[in-house]
Amino acid sequence: MGTGKTSYAIQMMKEAPEIEKFIFITPFLAEVDRIREELPNRHFKTPSVKNKKGSKLEGLKQLLTNGDNIVSTHALFKRCDDEVRNLLKSNGYILILDECMDVVEQFDIVEEDIQILFKSQTILEDNKRWIRWVGTNKEYTGAFKDLMESCFNNNIYHYGERLYLWTFPVDIFDSFNKVYILTYMFDGQLQKYYFDIFNIKYEYKSVIKVEDKYKLTEYKKVLDMKAIENLLNIYEGKLNEIGNAEYTFSANNLKNLKKKPALIKLLKNNISNYFKHITNSKSSEIMWTTFKDMKSLLKGKGYTKGFVPCNSRATNEFKDRTTMAYIANRFTNPCVKQFFKANGVEINEDAIALSELVQWIFRSAIREGKEVNLYIPSRRMRTLLQNWLKGVSI
Repeated sequence: MGTGKTSYAIQMMKEAPEIEKFIFITPFLAEVDRIREELPNRHFKTPSVKNKKGSKLEGLKQLLTNGDNIVSTHALFKRCDDEVRNLLKSNGYILILDECMDVVEQFDIVEEDIQILFKSQTILEDNKRWIRWVGTNKEYTGAFKDLMESCFNNNIYHYGERLYLWTFPVDIFDSFNKVYILTYMFDGQLQKYYFDIFNIKYEYKSVIKVEDKYKLTEYKKVLDMKAIENLLNIYEGKLNEIGNAEYTFSANNLKNLKKKPALIKLLKNNISNYFKHITNSKSSEIMWTTFKDMKSLLKGKGYTKGFVPCNSRATNEFKDRTTMAYIANRFTNPCVKQFFKANGVEINEDAIALSELVQWIFRSAIREGKEVNLYIPSRRMRTLLQNWLKGVSI
């Protein structure tokens, strides 16, 4: 969001006593390089596959054993096991988590495979519906290695008759001396609701800059919305008529469009018309998005290379882009939504959708205080954004 979160974290690590050890976890490899370059005195290291097991997880364990400062990615952090947790506790690390993680996801496995594993007693289900791997030791390297690792880490939850969910091991956060999460609109993040399920306490803070120093201060819930509204030109016109229904451009709706080439053609024409004629934008000025499965169907001449995934955050790579098209309508996976409800927590689906949208918009030149243009044909998503700009509670 360009609010100085990462700059504050870098300053904090730079000024901390040498005895304090940090782990910085980020979604992107580019940010890994940035941390190492900006903090040469901390000698940050990244996990390597150059070890006996040829595994980055093993490389992480070696760095933890040595007490090194570590910078790595969300993808590796999601694989943390009991050994990692024990090493973290014994070394007293401070975690800086750059953006929230995907803490609950549907775990895809063929039903016949899961039944074979149950019948062979390779896996069992405990009385709380967690799946346990009991058939082999951790050295197993076969086709179900990912499932095995997740089961050993207490990650797989049986929900419904044939649905399985992967969940992040929440006790990992108890393994650190302190935890900082660098994000915006935490109320619109699944990780917030995950913490609520497990009664993990958290405190909101904001970052301000005083002269040349960044400081933590009492949480300020809203930005200067008027300033943002003045910079953001949201298209209103006939090209929006294609997105008036509540679920238009949701993941399922877009998949169904694959069977309707005329509608695909109309949507592509709308995107192209907006970029070429309404905003007269160069390809280097454009960023656009949709769900990953639809990218190849909706790409078009003059804007294809400007694709930025709709869940993008924590990157400055596109801060020169001034014209955007957002072809998505975000709803939470029903299985994930029901998982939270079954555990006594109601998620705010609109807040989650809005949070992802705002994070995406702030990948653009608006983060640099420049005026930008936005085509967002989903009436639901456009209304959520406009209400947010007006200060309406979601």
